[in-house]
Amino acid sequence: MALRLDSPVKYLKGVGDRRADQLRRLGIETAHDLLWHLPHRYLDASSVTPAGRVKVGDDVALVGQVVSKGVLPTRRGLRFFHAVLQDRSGAIECVWPGQAFLDRTISVGQTLLVAGPCRFFHGRQVLPREFVVLADQADTAGAGGFPLGKVLPVYPATEGLSHKVIRGLIGRHLDDLIRLTEEILPDDIRREFALPKLPDALREVHRPASVASAEQARRRLALDELLDLQLMLGRARFLAKRGRQGIAFENRRELTTKLKEALPWSLTADQRMAVREILGDMTAPDRMHRLLMGDVGTGKTVVALFAMLLAVENDYQAALMAPTELLAEQHHATLSDLLAPLEIVPGLLLGRLTAAEKSKVRKQLASGSMRLVVGTHALVQEAVAFQRLGLVVIDEQHRFGVGQRAAFIGKGEAPDTLLLSATPIPRTLALTRYGDLDLSVLRAKPPGRGSIRTVLRSTDHRDRVLDFVAERCRSGGQAYLVLPVIDESEKADLLAARTMADTLTARWDDLRVGLVHGRLKAAERDQVMRAFRAGEIDVLVATTVIEVGIDVPNATMMVIEHPDRFGLAQLHQLRGRVGRGTGESHCILLADRGTSRLKAFAATTDGFRIAELDLAERRHGDLLGQRQAGSEEVRVARFPDDTDLLARARSMAQRVLEDDPELGKREHRSMKGRAISRYPKAEILFRVG
Repeated sequence: MALRLDSPVKYLKGVGDRRADQLRRLGIETAHDLLWHLPHRYLDASSVTPAGRVKVGDDVALVGQVVSKGVLPTRRGLRFFHAVLQDRSGAIECVWPGQAFLDRTISVGQTLLVAGPCRFFHGRQVLPREFVVLADQADTAGAGGFPLGKVLPVYPATEGLSHKVIRGLIGRHLDDLIRLTEEILPDDIRREFALPKLPDALREVHRPASVASAEQARRRLALDELLDLQLMLGRARFLAKRGRQGIAFENRRELTTKLKEALPWSLTADQRMAVREILGDMTAPDRMHRLLMGDVGTGKTVVALFAMLLAVENDYQAALMAPTELLAEQHHATLSDLLAPLEIVPGLLLGRLTAAEKSKVRKQLASGSMRLVVGTHALVQEAVAFQRLGLVVIDEQHRFGVGQRAAFIGKGEAPDTLLLSATPIPRTLALTRYGDLDLSVLRAKPPGRGSIRTVLRSTDHRDRVLDFVAERCRSGGQAYLVLPVIDESEKADLLAARTMADTLTARWDDLRVGLVHGRLKAAERDQVMRAFRAGEIDVLVATTVIEVGIDVPNATMMVIEHPDRFGLAQLHQLRGRVGRGTGESHCILLADRGTSRLKAFAATTDGFRIAELDLAERRHGDLLGQRQAGSEEVRVARFPDDTDLLARARSMAQRVLEDDPELGKREHRSMKGRAISRYPKAEILFRVG
């Protein structure tokens, strides 16, 4: 059977059915998948340290000949393997705790390359993280009579399949697989950006001459990945804006001017810019497809209202969809207050309304007598019809499935779309997650918003902190106490929400304590949150279910237990539940020790700055937030290291798509094929007709 990149991996020499099952757990099903299973780190043994110069505390790579070896027991019954390596500078002991089986693998006379830290235990000892048998006897080709060190790739592995086995498989087939790989980028683009050829980059990432050259090769592969994503997002943006003729609204300055004059405050510069961008989109013939991203409290709702009023003054309807009934009620209350001077009453459509109430709203929407409505996914239901839907606003859009968003937008002929997000993302990363959208950003908070003072306190001060919380609540305020887990567990020594709620109820007989967590049914959770909003609960003990939650201006205190268990962005979202009134609010982090990350968090309330800190901290994790149906995963690119590649990939994609929106030209067909194979959703976007 001739080898092809789409050949099942089980047919490769050295694999077979059992190993193929193990590889499948790593997402490796074809020869192509094996080639693209990239190292996640490297063992840099390119510079070896002579055995005689190894110092305690050093992390070293060294090459030496095994002059003695054996298995030794310890008092605890643990058997460990040890070997003495010798080179011209001296000898040093290497120890592998709990790995007595190596006695059958390593022999006296072999030459080993080992890498790991050196400790002192009855003398110097190296504890190898990894070793490689270089030769069965001394090889005089390298420095000091031994082979020179190497850069060894270390691969993501799985149970029963070590990275050494994977390294051996890839090494055995690498040359044959690379011969089947073709360059996909057009020569002019590759030359303009000084990129190595794809086959060369793949060879270098698996078999590097140095760690630096491996990183350079990985960045070429990361650029390809980001380019494929930007091609897909760019095509989606093209179709969203131009797939159907949009509505060219006329800026009549009737209702929008009245709103501006009625506002009790002036818009921030960011808000004014966002309104200009949004109204500019809406008055253009192409459909608007824009994301308004702003931190908690930056005034996204009032900006969205200007857009909604532009639609209304053009005899169209506007609808705002929120992910929960509480948020929908909150938006409805906010819009009702803002629209009162204009004598406009927005409608509200929720699942919990009675059949008669829902029927009344649906009739008003169908007749066009209701021009502005707020609701939940109830707006998406088949029974809901609009007479003339011109603008769709979707809040916290990442919490809706792609299907729900599409169904909502489909309620109109070709409505403009404005998406809102309170999750700050560094602008460059937003190009990856929201590359199919135009982007407006709000950073500054309107005047009149209260400040939040964030402090770090030792757990030894818990009683004093709780006394402070009680004092504030007895003076008429409210507080959140946030914990990472619902119940106590023997596996983790963490305070739990249930236990804390019981403790505080017993401690404060004059304060009302509530409890909310993820195991409660949605209706029960909403009931508790409504009671808190209504002031019927003084202290709300909660898990992270309040991360995106309700607006309670009277809640001015938040205490977060075990803050080290939360990501920085998550801590910021939690902190955003307070500081929503006009007075000063407090966020107190109770931790055993004040780490640098928590100190950095306490020092700023800028959500975009915190997002950058969070990005730098997590680096290779799931950086783009919650995954959803139809979302894409970035696997090769690493942030923030590859942030510069995003703009480059976007520029390349825009240039290609402007010339050839369907990627139908001969020189672009391979790019289209790869984008579709990497991101199956792209097949729909590039389907003609």
